[in-house]
Order: sequence, then C-alpha cells, then structure tokens
Amino acid sequence: MDLKTKLYQMFILGTDGGGYEKALANGLGGIIFFTKDIKSSDEFRKLISDIKSKALIPPFLSIDQEGGRVERTENIHNGKKYLSAKFAFERGEDFLRAQTREIAQELTSYGLNLNFAPCIDVNTNPSNPIIGERAFSNNPDDVIKGEKIVSQTYRENGIIPCVKHFPGHGDANADSHLTLPEIDLPLDKMEQTHIKPFAACAKTIEMIMVAHLHCTCFEREAIPTSLSKNAISYLRNKLGFNGVIISDDMIMKGATGIEPVQVCEKGIRAGLNMFIYRNSAPETIEIIESIAQKALQDEELRQNIEYSYEKITNLKRMFVDK
Repeated sequence: MDLKTKLYQMFILGTDGGGYEKALANGLGGIIFFTKDIKSSDEFRKLISDIKSKALIPPFLSIDQEGGRVERTENIHNGKKYLSAKFAFERGEDFLRAQTREIAQELTSYGLNLNFAPCIDVNTNPSNPIIGERAFSNNPDDVIKGEKIVSQTYRENGIIPCVKHFPGHGDANADSHLTLPEIDLPLDKMEQTHIKPFAACAKTIEMIMVAHLHCTCFEREAIPTSLSKNAISYLRNKLGFNGVIISDDMIMKGATGIEPVQVCEKGIRAGLNMFIYRNSAPETIEIIESIAQKALQDEELRQNIEYSYEKITNLKRMFVDK
C-alpha cells in the first residue's frame, strides 16, 4: 500500500463539502456523522451502505453519541432522549450499563463501529461552559467507575469506545470550539485529578482523543495539547497507552491559528495517529494531499505515518474488518 493511502487512513472526515466520496476511494480512514446526516433511519442506513461501497478500506463509521446534549440521533427518536453521563451515572451502575447497551445496539443497527465516548473529564470547574453534565462526576474515582462500565459495554456490543478529552477538559473556563482554553495547573495536580481517569484506562482503552487545550504543565507556549509532543509522549511513555491517539475536531478554534497544513503536520510530528475534520471540503482534502507530497521527501513524517497506519490497522482488525 502506498504512503498516500496510509496517510488517508489517518483521517476521519464529515460529509459536508462532498469530498469524502473521492477520499474513501483513496483510502480514507473513516467518516464522522452529525445530526444533519441522520434525518430518518432508512436514509441513514442508505448513506452508510453507500459509504461502505465506495471505501477502498473498511472505514471507521463514527459518531458523538454521549447522551444528553451530545446526541446525534435525536431526529429519529420520536422525542426520546438518552441521559447525559452525569445523570445516567447517578441512576446507578445497572442503569448506566443498560443505557450504554441500548446506545451501542442502536449504533450497530445502522452499521456504526466507533463512538467518541465516554467523556472522562473530571468536571472540577462549575463554570465550565463545555463539559458540565457530560462528565460522570467531579470526583476522579467516580469517573473511573463510569468509564469502566461504559467502555466495556461498548466493547461487548461491537462499538469501539474512545475516551476524551486528554489530559482533561474539566477545569477549563472556555469552550475549545471557540478559543484555546488554558489549564494552568502543575503536573502533579493534573495527575491527582484530571489525568487520573486516563491513567486508569490507558492499558485497556482502544482510542484516546486529545483536547485542544493549552496545558501549561506540558507547554509554556500556547500550543494545544493536540499538537504537543510533550503531552502525547507523556500519554505513550508515562501512561503506557498503546492504542490510537486521535485529535478533537481540527476545525475547532482551539486548533487553528497557523496555516492548516502546518497544523496537521505538527500533529503528525507530535505523535497523533488520527485527525477529525468535521467536513470534507476541498481545502480539507488539500491538507492530506499536501502532506502526502511532503512526506515523500521527509523521513520523520513518513515514519510517523507508517507507525500510525499500523496502529489503525490493528484496531480495525479487531472491530471493523470482521
């Protein structure tokens, strides 16, 4: 398989912009679906079928389906809502397990195989504008309990769990969709609270999403954790995580500020294995094509792409290629 195809495997794109169809033929790693893609059950199943038929390599078919305010299938639920992580956890382990099983079975009924959940941030800041009830608790030990139940239930029901948002979005006072929040806590404080749930699941979880946060314990400069070699090396070497490391949506303001190709290249050099872009517009496809050309002459880029492709292939072998 050529290098460009392996690079395409490192991207999960949305349907907006229409470039995903050609990208699938070039080896695109996956598709992410949003509420706008899911207007009716029949239409959604047809979309999934069309995507599978166009894909050179079986893709990750992914979604953010946490429950509560992050729920993408709400248009076809006839008013029914899943509870958010906080309220489902408060109802007890049996309820949390049962709701997670119901979510997983709904997703697999459409052919999906990856859910960007559970959210294992520890919500220590009551003014946090983006996490709140998406977190199981403001207590890291409760978050660890919730993660074990949810991840295992997804796994047992054919859905890849992806925990987020490393190294912890719970203390933020801003929304990384809109800006780059700063978490100004020393590493020992981060480890005691926010990193603790990630450390607890690092040896068992399949995928970890890295946040667009400036964590001063990893970088003095205002570099997002998603592009920080220090943060990603910590995840690999200190926590011992051996799975797929994926970015949060690269269209979010917390990840922008420099030229898009440079942003993505920086992420690859930092150790990211996969990227999410909520669209497949021409400018998004151009990022992939530009890096593919550069990687032909750049040994570090090429090695990182090969390494990531191996990680992605190993995970797909377990869940996607069956």
